Amino acid sequence: MAGRLEGKAAVITGAGRGIGEAIARAFVREGKPLPPPTLQELEILPGVPEALHDLKQHGYKLLVVTNQPDVGRGTLSRQTLDAMHQALRAQLPLDDILVCGHTDQDQCDCRKPLPGMLLDAARKHDIDMAASFMVGDRWRDIEAGYNAGCRTILIDYGYSERTPAHEPDLRVSSLREAADWIIRCMPKGANPA
Repeated sequence: MAGRLEGKAAVITGAGRGIGEAIARAFVREGKPLPPPTLQELEILPGVPEALHDLKQHGYKLLVVTNQPDVGRGTLSRQTLDAMHQALRAQLPLDDILVCGHTDQDQCDCRKPLPGMLLDAARKHDIDMAASFMVGDRWRDIEAGYNAGCRTILIDYGYSERTPAHEPDLRVSSLREAADWIIRCMPKGANPA
């Protein structure tokens, strides 16, 4: 069928330590994003629900992949993390949230920048990674997307940390900007679902 993608396309957002800096406000200390310590402090960024709704209306799967080393360290309970994810699912049209609770020392294959979580999502949701986008605000998100074969978009909040080894396809200042670009990139007549 002309214009139809081979598999489903997805927009995957990195969640990192800020529970989804692309979609929820991170606490920033010394230039580093940190997760909100409680469910009550979880705040979805302005414009995010509308941006995700627009992507969903254009047929994209919406997934979150998140490194949560604070769970592995015991400084954030799994119950609090699950409650935050439940709140995000209740307010946003997300198809799935995948979590790596390991630290770098665990040397797992799911922790970004390795592509394990993204590849698991591709298998689980029948996603064509080459037709998909990894949107994140940290170098690990961009590297994971690159390693999984996605196009990558960096939401640049100016954190004081290393930059990605691979230049993202686009740098923006919000998920709204990323969503608009993704929608414009869709081949005419294509349906990503």
